[in-house]
Amino acid sequence: MSVISPRPREETTPLPPLLPLPRTSCRRRPRLPLGAQDRDVLWLYLLTRTALWITAYGARWLFPADAGARDPGPALAPFERWDWGHFLNVARDGYFPAGSGPWDAEWDNREAFFPGFPLALRAVHTVVPSWTAAGLLISFVTGGIAVLALVRIARLYLPDSDAGLRTTQLLLLSPCAVFLATGYSESLFLALALPAWLAAHRRNWPQAATLAALATTVRISGLFLAASLALHFVLTARARSDWRPLPWLALPALPAALYSWYLHARTGDWMAWKHAQERGWYRHFHAPWEAWSNTWESAFDQVQTTGYAFMFQAELLAMVVGLALVALLAHRRHWPEAAYVGLSLWALGTSYWYQSVPRATLLWWPLWITLAAWTLRSPRFRTAYFCLVAPLSTLFALTYLTGRWAG
Repeated sequence: MSVISPRPREETTPLPPLLPLPRTSCRRRPRLPLGAQDRDVLWLYLLTRTALWITAYGARWLFPADAGARDPGPALAPFERWDWGHFLNVARDGYFPAGSGPWDAEWDNREAFFPGFPLALRAVHTVVPSWTAAGLLISFVTGGIAVLALVRIARLYLPDSDAGLRTTQLLLLSPCAVFLATGYSESLFLALALPAWLAAHRRNWPQAATLAALATTVRISGLFLAASLALHFVLTARARSDWRPLPWLALPALPAALYSWYLHARTGDWMAWKHAQERGWYRHFHAPWEAWSNTWESAFDQVQTTGYAFMFQAELLAMVVGLALVALLAHRRHWPEAAYVGLSLWALGTSYWYQSVPRATLLWWPLWITLAAWTLRSPRFRTAYFCLVAPLSTLFALTYLTGRWAG
C-alpha cells in the first residue's frame, strides 16, 4: 500500500480523485468540538431539510389525490409513502401480529425489513406521539450525525480545505437525497456505517465492529460494510499485535444470524427475510446479464407505463455509475471501498430487474468523495454536474412526496 503524505493546503497542484489515505492519520482521533466547516455543513443540512419540508407542504396543495379537493390532507402525509408503511407496521404491530405471516394470502412481506429502524421508531414513539413525526425525527438527528462523519472521512482522502463541505453538498443535493429526510433507514444506517469506517482508519477495531454490527441491524448492507472492514484490516495489519483484534470482525454477522434465528423460530425458514424480498420485490436470483436485459426491456421497450419506464431508466443509469465507480476504485487500488460498493451492486444487480439502485447511491460515500475531488479540480464540471442533477433531484423528490409515478 503506498503511503502519501498530504500536501500543504497552500499548494495549487490539482488533486487526483480519492487521494490515498496517509498512514500517519490512521490513529488520529477526530476532534470533538465542531469547527467552522462543521457548522457550515450543519447549516447546509438544515437548509436542505427545510427546502424539502417546504416542497412537501406545497406538494399537498398542488398535487392532491383528488383534483377537486379543498383540503390538502394531513401535514405529514407526503412522508407516509412506500416503504414507510412496512417500517410502521413492524414498529407498531411487530413482525407477526395475531399469528399472521407469510402463509396468509394478503401478507405484506414485512420481514424483508431488518429490525433496527423499527426498533428505533418504537423507542422514539414513546416520547413522540405521532409515528410519522418520530420517523422524521430519527432521520433528522441521524442524518446530522452522518454528514458530520462524512466531513471527517472526506478530509482523510482529500486535503483541500473545502473537501468536507463539497462532499456533503453533493450527497445532500443528490437525486435520491429525499430519502435521507423521510422515515426510511438510510440516515440511520449512515450514522452508524460512516463512524465505523472512521474507527477502522484509526485502527479502533472493537468500535468499528460494534458500529458495523449496529448498522447490520438496520440494513443487510451492514454485512457488505463488515466485509470491506475485514479487507481493510487484512491490508493494513503489519505487526503480530495488529492481528489481535481479528475476532472482533465476526461481530457484525451476529445481528443477521439472530434475526434469521428469530424468523426461523416463527416461520421455520432460516432465510425468511430473503424469501419475503423474492415474493414482494422479485428479488429472485438471476444472472447479471439477465437482470440488465429485463431492466432494459422495462425501460425502453414500452412494456411499462411511462412513469415506471422512467424509473427503470434511472435504475440503469445508477447501475452504470456504480460499475464505473468500482472500476475506478479498483484501478486506484482502494480495494476495501471497491469491495463495499461491488457487493452492493452484486446484491442489487442479480434480481429479476433492478430495484432501489438509485437509493443505494446514498450509501456509497466513495462516490461523493470522488465527485467532490472532480468538482474541486474543475469549476466547469461542478457547474455542469449541478445543472444536470438539479432536475433529477426535483423529479425524485416530487415523485416520492406526491406518491405518484409520472405515468
